Amino acid sequence: MKEIRFDELQWLNEPSEWDLADGVLRLVTDPETDFWQRTYYGFRNDNGSVCYFEREGNFSFTVKTSFDSSRLFDQCGVVVYQNSDTWCKGSIEYESPRVSKLGSVVTNGGYSDWASTDIDASSGEMWYRLSRRGQDFLIENSSDGEEFHQMRIFHFHEPVKAARIGVYACSPLDSRFTALFSHMNLSECLWKTHEQ
Repeated sequence: MKEIRFDELQWLNEPSEWDLADGVLRLVTDPETDFWQRTYYGFRNDNGSVCYFEREGNFSFTVKTSFDSSRLFDQCGVVVYQNSDTWCKGSIEYESPRVSKLGSVVTNGGYSDWASTDIDASSGEMWYRLSRRGQDFLIENSSDGEEFHQMRIFHFHEPVKAARIGVYACSPLDSRFTALFSHMNLSECLWKTHEQ
């Protein structure tokens, strides 16, 4: 396992406020930023902030997120972003002082879906692990960085050579919050092959 070199990182929709210090990326969301394509709501939003690097082949990417979100739909987590029609995000999305949504959105062919489960809103941290095997990906989450649980397995229809993977945060309404990303590591693929 190796730490991500920060000189490898690139921005999609660079936020107005961010910094790097002691291996921690601090990102303050800009208001009215989001990622969603068409399904149900009809709108197309593609202006959230993504900090990413590119990798070919199979791998696992792990990151810890810490956040202080307190407005409806505020969210931060892990992302694979190829283009506006092909991407996935896994995150916690704020809903109320009691409940947040732990979920994932996969976008294929310019249409998004959303799978989620309710969790206690008092949690201000979450670990994610994103693994790739060819065109297939696995998103897992963990409360302690040790024991990970499957959130979703998905497939990109559009061919992916170099995957653009990283972290993201956004505030779909008129709000801002601070997201911290630490312990960013890349390793060989920890997603075991399926034995028939």
